[in-house]
Amino acid sequence: MIWIILGILVVLVLMVVGVYNGLVKSRMQTREAWSQIDVQLKRRNDLIPNLIETVKGYAKYEGNTLAKVTQLRQQVAQASSPAEAMAASDALSRQVAGIFAVAENYPDLKANTNFMQLQEELTNTENKISYARQLYNSVTSNYNVKLETFPTNVIAGMFGFKQAEFLQVPEEEKAVPKVDFSGLGD
Repeated sequence: MIWIILGILVVLVLMVVGVYNGLVKSRMQTREAWSQIDVQLKRRNDLIPNLIETVKGYAKYEGNTLAKVTQLRQQVAQASSPAEAMAASDALSRQVAGIFAVAENYPDLKANTNFMQLQEELTNTENKISYARQLYNSVTSNYNVKLETFPTNVIAGMFGFKQAEFLQVPEEEKAVPKVDFSGLGD
């Protein structure tokens, strides 16, 4: 009889250890996915000073935009949570896109080789950030599902595992763009 009880206890302990290790692995995958975003954010932050210097020489009247980019770049670097970093990052992406739009008004800037290379590198980096965000949300979803399913939720509660934050799309990016073709057919 004692062997049966000991056998059941050993199986329970092994189950708890296995579930705990699975939770630790999932939490680490979530952290690793965030670090991939962080790497791309740093890469973009490293490219932006070069972009600002290149644009400064051509777009003398765009000082406000350049100052805002510098400020947002600092906010991304100083963010204390994934949500805060992504909010600043999204705003920074919009400002950088604004710089590229402003470049349309400066033909010499658009033709500048350095500007074109920076534009391409920043576009590639934005694509990598987008992919890394998708990966992070996928890994986070898997982790959070584990935290909510039985019996993992019991063990997660015993050891203090917490839900991970999803990265949300800003409200202004969810809005359906208005397209007006009224002037095209004239």
